[in-house]
Amino acid sequence: MTRPTVAVCALAAAMALLGMRSLTAGQTSAPARERVNVSEKGPQVGERVPDFSLTDQHGRTRTLQSLMGQRGLMLVFIRSADW
Repeated sequence: MTRPTVAVCALAAAMALLGMRSLTAGQTSAPARERVNVSEKGPQVGERVPDFSLTDQHGRTRTLQSLMGQRGLMLVFIRSADW
């Protein structure tokens, strides 16, 4: 019997941590996810941002103009797991 390589052991450990199991004969993987056409969702790269007024995490009102600097503004949207 041969010993498994480090890579095989690491893969098995990662699968165990992620709750995955290997596929055996007769089993199929989960169905493929439907592709999302991001060009139909939300603002697109290069589009102008509409004026907005939002409250930040400290309760202060922020507007587009209050955030804009001399060189512009980069808005980054991150979706967290608890939304």
